[in-house]
Amino acid sequence: MAVKLKLTRLGSKKHPFYRVVAANDETRRDGRPLEFLGYYNPMTNPADVKLNADKIKEWLARGAEPTDTVRSLIKAHLS
Repeated sequence: MAVKLKLTRLGSKKHPFYRVVAANDETRRDGRPLEFLGYYNPMTNPADVKLNADKIKEWLARGAEPTDTVRSLIKAHLS
């Protein structure tokens, strides 16, 4: 079972809001996650990002692989 750190989409049409989650590799984009790790709101200026660094580091230590977008959010906001 491979785990990915990815975004799930919330919000209404043309007003996206995303949660950063840990989920199985085969799970649908908006399927049931293993754990919530934070959120990302691209509609504000600047974008509103809140990530739980402890939980993210724990999942990365377990071997979870972040998607490209989540990797860039982690790099920009947890460095």
